[in-house]
Amino acid sequence: MRFESGQAGCLWITGSLDSTLHETRAEAIWFSESFPSPLSDEAHPVTLRFKAHCAVMTSSLLWGVTFVVVKNTLTDMSVFAYLAARFILGALPMAWVYRSDLRKLSRGELWAGFYVGAVMFGGYAFQTAGIARTTPSKAAFITGISVVLVPVFLAAIWRRRINAWAWAGVFASFAGLYFLTVPRQGIHDLNRGDVMVMGCAVLYAFQIIFISRYSGKYSLGSMSFLQVAWTAGLSLLAVPLFAATGWEALRVRLTSQMVFGVLVTAIFTTAIAYPLLVWAQRHTTATNTALILATEPVYAAITSFIVLRERLGARALVGAGLILTGILVAELKGPIPASEEIHHDA
Repeated sequence: MRFESGQAGCLWITGSLDSTLHETRAEAIWFSESFPSPLSDEAHPVTLRFKAHCAVMTSSLLWGVTFVVVKNTLTDMSVFAYLAARFILGALPMAWVYRSDLRKLSRGELWAGFYVGAVMFGGYAFQTAGIARTTPSKAAFITGISVVLVPVFLAAIWRRRINAWAWAGVFASFAGLYFLTVPRQGIHDLNRGDVMVMGCAVLYAFQIIFISRYSGKYSLGSMSFLQVAWTAGLSLLAVPLFAATGWEALRVRLTSQMVFGVLVTAIFTTAIAYPLLVWAQRHTTATNTALILATEPVYAAITSFIVLRERLGARALVGAGLILTGILVAELKGPIPASEEIHHDA
């Protein structure tokens, strides 16, 4: 969350929710496990493990770079026009890949896809609108807060038990959030974009929890497609709705930068990054995957520095470091006991 991440977004869980967001993301897929592997499974196990780590690193890099790409794209497109274009283009190849699953859709699957897709849509709407108003680096680190929000919501709403390490991760991450977003002048100067991305982190955490309820009940292929399709449909609906209310005027300026941004986020961070992650998870551990994915906001910060010349001040760097520390502590030391999982009939 990651992505996300990264834009954590359209996650589909193959296992139980027994850890925080990064392990959840490490057990999550956008595509069915029947998706053809990009690499042969007959290679030596050590070689496969190395290739798997490279694949996860590639996915993390693509998601990290996406923050800057989205920032630039939004100079030529309004938020919901961008989301509609991105997810419509992303849904088309998925419809072809999962056409056999989609022929057998049930009413329950449609509703489950809608519930998860609605939360996903809200998360992307808040994140994308926030990126337009804040810096890519800050947006990436704030989005990572969803990692530690998952156990908080499980404890507060579903009465699940989490250990002291998980709470330590929560404390460190929220302390980092304060240093990253609240300026020295005080909270009254809080950036509006930062607040929007915080809303994204909350919704991403709920998305992970909701998805876990359907992970063993419905087809992974159809649910993966439905999340993207519902997000595309809701984004398309939001374009005239927000224009009519005056909240956001439709704005599309056809430039090479805009076309590049839409294609990169629709194809590379959807059609390439997630299949790579799916394949890689078959040949490495969830912990290794999670730790590699934790580099996503770091890639976002580096890319933002190179492309936009963004420099985080000392206070913001301390905040980013605390958030990353909280994520790692919660991931490595604070898993939810198996006896405390969310069951599908919860």
